[in-house]
Amino acid sequence: MKIQNNSYQAYYVRESNNEFKGTIENLPLENLHTNDTLIRVSYSSLNYKDALSATGNKGVTRNYPHTPGIDAVGTVVESIDSLLVGKEVIVTGNDLGMNTSGGYADYISVPKEWVVPLPEGLTMAESMMYGTAGFTAALSVYKLHRFIQPEDGPILVTGATGGVGSIAVRLLSHLNYDVVAVSSKTESYAQLEEFGAKEIISRQALLENSNKPLLKGRYAGVIDSVGGDFLSTVLKYVKMNGVVTCCGNIRGQEFTASIFPFILRGIQLQGITSASCDYTTRIKIWELLSTKWHLMSIHDQVTTISLNELNDYIPKILKGQLKGRTIIKI
Repeated sequence: MKIQNNSYQAYYVRESNNEFKGTIENLPLENLHTNDTLIRVSYSSLNYKDALSATGNKGVTRNYPHTPGIDAVGTVVESIDSLLVGKEVIVTGNDLGMNTSGGYADYISVPKEWVVPLPEGLTMAESMMYGTAGFTAALSVYKLHRFIQPEDGPILVTGATGGVGSIAVRLLSHLNYDVVAVSSKTESYAQLEEFGAKEIISRQALLENSNKPLLKGRYAGVIDSVGGDFLSTVLKYVKMNGVVTCCGNIRGQEFTASIFPFILRGIQLQGITSASCDYTTRIKIWELLSTKWHLMSIHDQVTTISLNELNDYIPKILKGQLKGRTIIKI
């Protein structure tokens, strides 16, 4: 496939006097990293990490100018693997959108090892409705599901109205777990109940006795997507041999923990590294999301925008004002 004028359009973030601004630009194709697989992007999605990259967070993106977008789905145009050419594929995680030019563009150039075939059961748009958030939620459920079954007790989900949390609630309910959602957004309670939450508790109720070293064991497992004091507290609520997965740090990158839940109840704390997940597991998770774990409700609370609208939505996700998922049609 010939690329017209050897140029492409991208949301390009430039730095000037320590200020960062993203605009739509036409760029020469040689701006892309010279990796072995070139993909024409159809959709991407908006994640918290994308917003950090777009606003100059050097912990996410070291060098500017830069194109964010940690998710992308599209069609392979060129590849060292000729069998990939013409195939619809997903790229999430790894270094995409961090220090490798990301999905907010007509094209991405990546190593073929990052490329996952789009499963037959998913459309391109649906794959981005899941995106990194859905993949992270599914990976969290996958790791919990290996040890904890629905009959073992309820599962607590923190950050339940966010991208990861809302999909985790739906996946767990789909798998017949009793889900307790943590949210202080009372306007979202009805939606969480529709997603399958059996009970909803507020942030204040969760943290009420957080200074105690151990609390009554209420939950067989926890999917925590916020970290900080939430993670410190939920560990104390987990029942014997329970499992807690951790995948986020919105409430802080550090937490304190009592040793009692580990030595008295034998609980496990499982870290979720969706960005650097091994290829075999990555394939497995996408297969599950397209078959047994596919959610009919994935289309609920999805907003589709264009690249031109990104500057309106990036501040909203940083302030926690977005519900559900936002996908970008390229």
